[in-house]
Amino acid sequence: MTHNLLVELGLEEMPAYVVTPAMKQLGEKMKAFLADNRLTFEDIEVFSTPRRLAVRVKGLADKQSDLEEDFKGPAKKIALDADGNFTKAAEGFVRGKGLSVDDITFREVKGEEYVYVTKHEEGKPAREVLETVTSVLKDLTFPVNMHWANNTFEYIRPVHTLIVLLDDEALDLDFLDITSGRTSRGHRFLGTEVEVASADSYEEDLRHSFVIADSKERKDLIVSQIKAIEEEHAVVVEIDDELLDEVLNLVEYPTAFMGAFDEKYLAVPEEVLVTSMKNHQRYFVVRDKSGKLLPHFISVRNGDSHFIENVIKGNEKVLVARLEDGAFFWREDQKLVIADLVEKLKHVTFHEKIGSLFAHMERTKVIAGYLADKAGLSADEKEAVLRAASIYKFDLLTGMVGEFDELQGIMGEKYATLAGESEMVATAIREHYLPNSADGDLPETKVGAILAIADKLDTVLSFFSVGLIPSGSNDPYALRRATQGIVRILDAFGWDIPLDELISDLYALSFDSLDYANQDQVMDFVVARIEKMMDSTIAKDIKEATLASSTYVVGTMLEASQALATKSKDAGYKAAVESLSRVFNLAEKADTSATANPSLFENDEEKALHDAIETLELSADMTENLDKLFALSPVIDAFFDNTMVMAEDEALKNNRLALLSSLVAKASQVAAFNKLNTK
Repeated sequence: MTHNLLVELGLEEMPAYVVTPAMKQLGEKMKAFLADNRLTFEDIEVFSTPRRLAVRVKGLADKQSDLEEDFKGPAKKIALDADGNFTKAAEGFVRGKGLSVDDITFREVKGEEYVYVTKHEEGKPAREVLETVTSVLKDLTFPVNMHWANNTFEYIRPVHTLIVLLDDEALDLDFLDITSGRTSRGHRFLGTEVEVASADSYEEDLRHSFVIADSKERKDLIVSQIKAIEEEHAVVVEIDDELLDEVLNLVEYPTAFMGAFDEKYLAVPEEVLVTSMKNHQRYFVVRDKSGKLLPHFISVRNGDSHFIENVIKGNEKVLVARLEDGAFFWREDQKLVIADLVEKLKHVTFHEKIGSLFAHMERTKVIAGYLADKAGLSADEKEAVLRAASIYKFDLLTGMVGEFDELQGIMGEKYATLAGESEMVATAIREHYLPNSADGDLPETKVGAILAIADKLDTVLSFFSVGLIPSGSNDPYALRRATQGIVRILDAFGWDIPLDELISDLYALSFDSLDYANQDQVMDFVVARIEKMMDSTIAKDIKEATLASSTYVVGTMLEASQALATKSKDAGYKAAVESLSRVFNLAEKADTSATANPSLFENDEEKALHDAIETLELSADMTENLDKLFALSPVIDAFFDNTMVMAEDEALKNNRLALLSSLVAKASQVAAFNKLNTK
């Protein structure tokens, strides 16, 4: 016989971004609870709205699985005294398992006998095990918590109701001073309290009180309603996935509707209108069939269609106020002069320990010029980079960006264009913020990419230099994201700029505003971001070997790690890596400034290895390079079989170490082979 279990927690409205992760977490925690308590089940379903989290377990076993577990104790010689009686060590061991010495058996393990006991535990009824099921709710974690009334405990929001139903039986349990029952809460405005009859009737019981508990059903309903509006009015609605997920978690009973605003606002840049609608009002954007923005919006009401006309008017009024702000700032900002705004940046703090935004821009300009040369930009492109770096933060002082901070860079591009700046300069001002997330879009232009890298490099180096270094998960200044952006852009544009040389050259620069410090920590931080870019399926030792190579070109390191991962499946991988690893280990003892002298070679194997190294030419193709290096394995093995590297004769020893060192100098461009694990 199996059962269905329902657990629902009713709360005050949770932040939208918390709801879906909390729902998924609840399902995982319940699964872990059942596994830990040996209760089998067929399926787990999760539910959520802004005011509830719920989980239903289907096909729950009537009782726990029986437990039979073996425990190994002390050796027999310790468990028995000279007279063959059980010692206190043996008695203490079995007592700790809830058994007696009568349960002891002896088993041989690697030639020696040990005490063993087998513990049998009959499974308890599910009803009894579920007395602790509210621990699942207690184990939920949230980004922020609060406490309320006179309580000392904290949770994401105040808790109001608790339901725990085993089929149609309401279990009497407690959680945060709330006693469980079968009463849930309906829609805040349209519904009433709901008596949930059974675990199976949960969704339908809530539906009668204007709550759709299944988040997927709620999402599908929102989408279908929007599609119906599209068809009725012959428009196209941008259903942004992130916005849809947010709206989904703001409503319990959705009703989509279309509102409008005056066409005069279409004279304001589209980005301003879209930001006002999407980011500030949670509205979906409406376009015509050709993609042109229309003076309409789609919103989703938390309720039914009654008095929807009043709801539409209210939303239109709120949006118009936002659009009026945008139109005002658009007019006023065009009166500003870029040079004046840049001058004012001298009095705007980048960070109190680092200095002004103007000083940050000055350092960025120097770095951008250096990078432009390294990346081989044309004279026109370099000129554009330097001009963009001279002004690129000016829009932070405009009224529009002050009101809509999401538009920084975007408005900079528009205002720069209006002021007569070139397209390359204007585009770079927008693109220097990219990527704005771990996997966000990258700059598309070389000028924008160089400015983005330069800006991020000075940001990272500046914060590290004053000791503001991320630790653990703490990264308040998003330095990981900035560094990830640097390596992603370098890889995407195929710029073969070794990061170790780049960082060293930047630390050699001198600025009046700041001296860079903590170079080693910066380099470690950068390498960690490159590792983050490597395929997650690649073995740890391969990543470490690649990251320890002598070539800190991002694309090369990524390609080398992938090539090694592929080669690791080949039959000859182990032997080839062991040969090269032996070379690397011995070469550590070499004087790296010395070169091998062929006149000191004593056998043909030395000569053969020398000739192979001399003719070894590595390319940009990492798979091809590995083929060439692995092909040396027989030559290397023959050398070691016939040559004593650490000879007593100092000259011979140093000459042979120099020979090996010359191979390492080439092979380390691919990886540090002695860091690879072949066991």
